[in-house]
Amino acid sequence: MNKQLNIGILGTRGIPNRYGGFEQCAEYLALGLTKKGHNVWVYSAHNHEYTGDKWRGVNIIHCNDPEHKFGTFGQFIYDLNCIRDARRRKFDILLQLGYTSNSIWHRYWPKNMRNIVNMDGLEWKRSKYNKYVQQFLKRAERWAAMHGDILIADSIGIQKHIEETYHRPSVFIPYGAPVFDAPDTDVLKDYDLQPFRFYVLLARMEPENNIEMVIKGFLEAKGDKPLIVIGKTDNAYGGYLKEKFGSSTQIRFVGAIYDTLVTNNLRYYSLLYFHGHSVGGTNPSLLEAMGCSALIAAHDNIFNRAVLGDDAFYFDVETRLTDIIRAVDHRDAYQNKVQHNLEKIRTVYNWDRIVDEYEKVFLDSAK
Repeated sequence: MNKQLNIGILGTRGIPNRYGGFEQCAEYLALGLTKKGHNVWVYSAHNHEYTGDKWRGVNIIHCNDPEHKFGTFGQFIYDLNCIRDARRRKFDILLQLGYTSNSIWHRYWPKNMRNIVNMDGLEWKRSKYNKYVQQFLKRAERWAAMHGDILIADSIGIQKHIEETYHRPSVFIPYGAPVFDAPDTDVLKDYDLQPFRFYVLLARMEPENNIEMVIKGFLEAKGDKPLIVIGKTDNAYGGYLKEKFGSSTQIRFVGAIYDTLVTNNLRYYSLLYFHGHSVGGTNPSLLEAMGCSALIAAHDNIFNRAVLGDDAFYFDVETRLTDIIRAVDHRDAYQNKVQHNLEKIRTVYNWDRIVDEYEKVFLDSAK
């Protein structure tokens, strides 16, 4: 019987997940560690739609999040509020997911517990930030790397960056994803789609996700199948894309879809799934596409290649993507890529295994 640990998790907007990758990670970890007999507390924003103090056995701590009043600056205040609360508790482990708005408070991190930091991606490379914000994020990354008791890297590329830049070791633990094995063509009827007669791109509308490159490459291919673009377009970049390409009969901006049954079926039945992300570590949406048996065309970078290996098509310019679209007219010839990626989800990017790996790090650090 392993030692029972008291574990706090901060750095997210809260669970159950209503936002993104770190929230998903917190949800799976909290549930898995609770199932193993540990006591887990997850920090949630006070205005999270779930207001209970417990969720499926996980303790929820609601802290004031003034982001709705102050914008991005409010995230820093929210993280400080979470850290202040943690200082009053008797956690064995405080897992901090990311560093963007909490490492600036490293002097206030609790000293009576182990501070374990998931180092996220290379946030300072995101083109949506101006040079001053990028400089701050580089500094924030350094604070986290130098002051975390143990560092977690979710990709080999991030692990290498940490070692080369800060001369500190880190533990490689990726994200996970489930295997989707219940496809249903009825879902496609709402979108007037036929199986394997459409393409899918799912991403936040941000320049480093290369959405414009994908759309331009797709249009240049002059095919007869539509591209379904999934993601909120209410920010400046999303508005720009919708205004520039929304009149095309081949491009369908369907907005954000939060029903995983729908997104999983759209990925499963796509002829090609485009993953344009170029910054960050192991991207959750990429793993989900792999788990949905999608045939993937990904932006050519170290992070995507570390996950996909030879089991995807790669592009870094519009013309290369156009060539891929013209070459891939059916899926049958590429089932080996799909099956290899599914096997990776089952054996490597598996949440049960990932929970085990986090637990091992926690138990070893708490000795």
